[in-house]
Amino acid sequence: MYRVKEESNHTIIIDKSKFICYVNRVFSEEEAKEYLLQIKKLHPNATHHCYAFLIGEHDEIQRSNDNGEPSGTAGVPILECLRKNDMNDTIAIVVRYFGGIKLGAGGLIRAYSKSTSEALKHAVITQKCDTFRFQITFDYSFIGKLDYYISQNNIIVLDKQYEEKVTYVLRSTDDFTKDIDELSNGTFPLELITKEVVEIEKKD
Repeated sequence: MYRVKEESNHTIIIDKSKFICYVNRVFSEEEAKEYLLQIKKLHPNATHHCYAFLIGEHDEIQRSNDNGEPSGTAGVPILECLRKNDMNDTIAIVVRYFGGIKLGAGGLIRAYSKSTSEALKHAVITQKCDTFRFQITFDYSFIGKLDYYISQNNIIVLDKQYEEKVTYVLRSTDDFTKDIDELSNGTFPLELITKEVVEIEKKD
């Protein structure tokens, strides 16, 4: 499941109508309603403020609203777009400024879906991951091998200490203890400090 890292927005124009989609992270229905009020105050003259949100570990809270658009042409497409992208604890609000050309039901559905999809593409998305935090203490002669291994295996270096020996604190989504045992011939064992859940940015 994914979330947006922070508030983001993106604008598209379809047949002279402006669609501005705001996405943000929310953790309760109250937060979602408060954010909706903020956007309405930001765009008091907009024709519509349509929205949808998914909240909870298993999306226990799901809401959508067409805000005056024909039933099922705005809120539901926004909600379906969030589901399709596996979003969680996320609200999407599409502000529409009517441009004088009616889009029809199908056109509205496509417009609100596209607006939400494009906003998510332009937002920074994070993913909750189970990670391991390790510590390893080793001789200076092992730095080259270890640094190369780290660079090739998506391992994050959280801390480095250079004293009589070198100590690294590392974070990874994988347990690479066996690899380090082989790389160091068992000389420098990897010590597991803790397991933790962290949010990392989604890679394209």
